Amino acid sequence: MTKADKYQPSEKGQAFLDTVNNGKYDRQIITGMKKFMEGNAPEDMKSFYTTVELQAISDLKGTAKDVEARMPVKITRHYFELAKDSKPIQVLVKASPKETYDLDGAADPGKQMDYSPVEGLIHKYELGLIYVASTCSAHCRFCYREELIARKEVERPDGTVAPKGLAQIREIVDYIQDHNAKVQANGGRHPETGREKLREILMSGGDPMVLSNRNIAAWWSALAEAGIESIRLGTKELAFFPNRFDPSFFDMMDKFHSNYPGTKIRLMVHFNHPDEFLLKDADGDYIENPQGGLEWHPDTRRAVEELKRRNWLNIDNQAPIIADINNDPDALRIMQRELKQNGVENHYFFCGRDIVGHKAFNVPIEEAWRILNESQKGLSGVETHARLSITHYKGKTEVSAVTSDPLPGVAGAENGFVVMKLLRGAADAPDRGKVTLLGRNPDAIWFSGYDDRVLFDEAGLFTNARKTTDAEAVQKAS
Repeated sequence: MTKADKYQPSEKGQAFLDTVNNGKYDRQIITGMKKFMEGNAPEDMKSFYTTVELQAISDLKGTAKDVEARMPVKITRHYFELAKDSKPIQVLVKASPKETYDLDGAADPGKQMDYSPVEGLIHKYELGLIYVASTCSAHCRFCYREELIARKEVERPDGTVAPKGLAQIREIVDYIQDHNAKVQANGGRHPETGREKLREILMSGGDPMVLSNRNIAAWWSALAEAGIESIRLGTKELAFFPNRFDPSFFDMMDKFHSNYPGTKIRLMVHFNHPDEFLLKDADGDYIENPQGGLEWHPDTRRAVEELKRRNWLNIDNQAPIIADINNDPDALRIMQRELKQNGVENHYFFCGRDIVGHKAFNVPIEEAWRILNESQKGLSGVETHARLSITHYKGKTEVSAVTSDPLPGVAGAENGFVVMKLLRGAADAPDRGKVTLLGRNPDAIWFSGYDDRVLFDEAGLFTNARKTTDAEAVQKAS
């Protein structure tokens, strides 16, 4: 893109950007395994990996099972302080040879590139997802975007192969305006895809909160002026480095809202386990707060309380259920209760996705349903809003029920069955709300585990190939 093609803010947008100040942040990040292996990590961090663990990772270096080639290693000082006293958090952030023992997995989970009309944009659902950053303050080992973080090559629908690129403001604004103009001219539906107006954008990556305030503000103002009514920002920074939410960031947010009050902000945060925000005593037990609930880490509580002061902003948490991290009903119950009590909505829990190396992380689908169901026993109705979702190329699919009772007269359902419902459909969502019934398989960690157990497939989750017409329509629309 030439300089002349770059997005030029409007007079209003530029006036807003001129008021934005960037903060200065000392995350004290360690990137890669080298400092741990050479003994050059800070003194109190040297024991984070044992000698045996370091040797096992070193033995794989440069081989097809190189752990760092699958997913780069990264950790902040704040997250290390949480992890050193928490086994689940250690599993979340520490590299392990188990990640590459079985490298089965999809290069493009969810077939997202079928719905990428512009580089860095996924327009699969009613909202658009844009990749604006290719890293985070720290890296989850189970990351669903490992292909982006590790800069892996992905095949596009046209047959070309290249790493995923980041979105550019000019191209995204042009796409939004072109799409919405066609929708308006066609009576409320896009003439090729049948979609409605594009009203919502999810900023993702990577983590947008690694960007500067000014960079985030540039995106927000451009999206608002393009007609976007709701901007989601996906972030794990409240866990990795809550002090990123500092006065300069809140000042930028307030000025944005003053200038663009019609565009709402929703933070999609990512807490996997209550150890990421709750304090513990010397015995490893959570500390009760005399005013109710449990005691939060002061930096995280301050950030959340400051966010909640803004009634035009919402905070929602979503997280996958991952083996040895949060496949624990008690932990999830505590997390859901504490988040809701402190103004954070419980949005989704996910079954693991079929990323490369997913067999090291994924909990069986039926077990994930049991864990979430058990975790919500004893919670109030408003605390149990989260549903269990598994991502299919056709859309987000809810695991609605698992029963041990047979379905009389139906072969394959003697040991019970699983109910899946297409919760969010791709493109214009023609099959949204339709269901699939499957004979149980307690070992299934992905849809393929049910290929021979399909009882009823109204939703079309087990057809032989994805519908190319959806991808073709999106390509036409671009």
